[in-house]
Amino acid sequence: MSRRNGRWAIVALSVLAATASSALGTSAQAQTLDRVRSSSALKLGYDPDARPFSFNAEQGRPDGYAVALCNKIADSLRAQLNLPKLDVEWVSLSGDAKTQAIESGAADLVCGAEPVTLTRRQQVSFSIPIFPSGTGALLSASAPLALREVLQYGEPSSRPVWRGSPARTILEHKTFSSIAGTTSEGWLSDRIKTFQLAATATPVNDYQQGIESVLDGSSAVLFGDMPLLMDAAARSDNSGNLIVLQRYFTYEPLGLELARGDEDFRLAVDRALSQAYASQDFRTFFTTWFGPPDEATVTFFQQTTLPE
Repeated sequence: MSRRNGRWAIVALSVLAATASSALGTSAQAQTLDRVRSSSALKLGYDPDARPFSFNAEQGRPDGYAVALCNKIADSLRAQLNLPKLDVEWVSLSGDAKTQAIESGAADLVCGAEPVTLTRRQQVSFSIPIFPSGTGALLSASAPLALREVLQYGEPSSRPVWRGSPARTILEHKTFSSIAGTTSEGWLSDRIKTFQLAATATPVNDYQQGIESVLDGSSAVLFGDMPLLMDAAARSDNSGNLIVLQRYFTYEPLGLELARGDEDFRLAVDRALSQAYASQDFRTFFTTWFGPPDEATVTFFQQTTLPE
């Protein structure tokens, strides 16, 4: 084969490879919508222990803010795909089942309170954010005032909250807890290690256990997702003895999980969410779960909404 013919052969193979890759990509991107269109069925996963985002209501019926948003997405898909009927199957997920739901095919979309992180994006993709969350702190109402002040009014956000001798004295030799397997757990361990505090980080299984540890004094502070902390404290029988500090220690917007590479489905989901955020009744919808939104929350959803 001549050198010239060899070059043309290489070019031809490259074109064929690119075409094949494009075809495979198109197939992957369309797979969820094609399956929904052909089966008239949509599988929605939810975490039964992520109130107020998702939980079991009466008779095991899924409910919550994220669940309600996913119902809006189902309605939008019904219209987008021109389906006279769309059956929604709700799949209860927790622990490893929730983590593997998208990859295993157990759910087309996970409707919960999942932080959008780079590590998690190695396994799944995310919708546009559904809530401006982050790590918060819950303490007993009888906690020392100095501890509350250090956590609430510490160093400016441009500097670590736990730097400096007064803060160190107050924070050392204490036990802090966080929800196992969450970004709050990693953040807490990192802060203690970074600032070399003589403090202990103890994970708990859920918010109820964390609240109990704060009330019985085995933990000084419970760190977790702010909206989940607030909801758990409000529903506790000892709500009057609990304080949730009005401070975010991290910024972690939450999103809905779906398969990587499925851009057509992601576009349909993002379109539905954007339409929901832009609707006149969204403020009332939001208030149902979290109370009236403040100015920062209103701005968040205005900036998150994607235009057509």
